Amino acid sequence: MEPIAPGGRGARTITDRDDTRRSDPEVEAAVAAVLGGDRNAFRIVVERESSAVVGACLRVLGDYHEAEDIAQEAFVAAFRSLATWRGEGPLGAWLARIAVRLALRRVTSRRTLSWIEPEHDDAEPIGAPPGSRHDAADPVRHALQGERERVVRRAVAALDDPYREVVALRFFADLSLAEIAAVTGRPLPTVKTHLRRGLLRLRTVGDLEQLAG
Repeated sequence: MEPIAPGGRGARTITDRDDTRRSDPEVEAAVAAVLGGDRNAFRIVVERESSAVVGACLRVLGDYHEAEDIAQEAFVAAFRSLATWRGEGPLGAWLARIAVRLALRRVTSRRTLSWIEPEHDDAEPIGAPPGSRHDAADPVRHALQGERERVVRRAVAALDDPYREVVALRFFADLSLAEIAAVTGRPLPTVKTHLRRGLLRLRTVGDLEQLAG
């Protein structure tokens, strides 16, 4: 999964981006097999979707080992509730919703962190490799960037629903607006409204709307 990058010249806005994933016939066949009694077929789902699920958890948590733990928990939860998936969008979007919910719950269970203002407008984007824009030998800059990302994660986790879920699915799970509408059962215009209002509530930690490109 590619890191979220700030919007630049020609970047698409949060309302016109639609990179909805295509359904995976092999995954859908595996789901049908599991529901038909073949429990082992679920390994195909895990193999196909594990990278995206771990990536979404990593964006929320900022720790790879924690992300793996939560991803595993998400797959267990998905297996147990697989019969509730009704094909509203790709299975990967449904899995991402489960994983992001669990990851946000983990974030809110952590000790409260000190709130700081963003370093400045040219800080690296959320999820980008450390030093991707600045000198890799600058530990102070990296420490500030890491703190900025932790602040953003906690700020998103502190939002009220439905804003928290929509913002997290859009930026941490990298779901399109259409996918969010499908997995949440909300009309697309409602999802767009929730996203914009959620972003407005995050102004204290930076203009995240620029991340929509």
